[in-house]
Amino acid sequence: MKSIAAAGAALAFVWAASASAQHVSDAEPITIGEALTVMTHDADRKLNVVLPRGYEQAEERFPLVLVLDGGIGQDFFLSLGVERWNQLWGRSEPAILIGVETVDRQRELLPPTQVDEERERYPSAGESEAFRTWLTETVLPILRARYRHDGRAMIVGESAAGHFVVETWLAQPDLFDGYAALSPSLQWNDSALAGAAPADDGTPRPPLFLSLADEGGATETGVMELRETLGARFCFADYRASHVHHSNSLHQLLPQALQYLLPTEADWLGEYGLTVECEMREADAE
Repeated sequence: MKSIAAAGAALAFVWAASASAQHVSDAEPITIGEALTVMTHDADRKLNVVLPRGYEQAEERFPLVLVLDGGIGQDFFLSLGVERWNQLWGRSEPAILIGVETVDRQRELLPPTQVDEERERYPSAGESEAFRTWLTETVLPILRARYRHDGRAMIVGESAAGHFVVETWLAQPDLFDGYAALSPSLQWNDSALAGAAPADDGTPRPPLFLSLADEGGATETGVMELRETLGARFCFADYRASHVHHSNSLHQLLPQALQYLLPTEADWLGEYGLTVECEMREADAE
């Protein structure tokens, strides 16, 4: 036994010596994009921008995808990873991804509320209209002047940001070319947004990917009221009876949302289960 132990110790020593003798080049930074600083609502926030592969070597133009709550400490890296993974599979078109940092989410993303409990919990909430104006009159012009875009702009949001996406789609649908609202907080203000939604009159609107997880309660009631009022005017992903929760809806459903908004001609996606699973009108499904 002693001889075996001695042999093992000798091998470990040789391995350690060999490893220490290996040449390691100087560490290099990993650069994935750039951050622009813009002020709104009395605070600086970052626009974290990542260009698609090959952007510098070609003249191709790309759509803009704005991800709300897209700060470095928020959903930026998750969203970027999903978008790049989609590209690897040819699941969605390459895009210029912009993570839009939020500072006071309820203030920036939600409209005013008449519910006393919400007012007490989020006293600064209620300036979504000003944030929307900032996005469209300041942020989009900056992005369009700086990057080689193809004219299209998509917006993605989850939870309170999902409410902002739905509110924008209902109030000013022409501001963006595609919308994704993942588990939107439509319980806000006693589901007033859903209650005020116009009935389906056949008027064309940009594509909307709307998802519902296992939120239950007033959130589910608000989403389903909106679904009933608007009929089949959007892509509705119903995951109430699944493994998708409010906490992981962005992780689970962002790949589908991007695929729906930026579809490709890849004919192998269904073979690998990379499909958009939602109810939608026949015109969208074709």
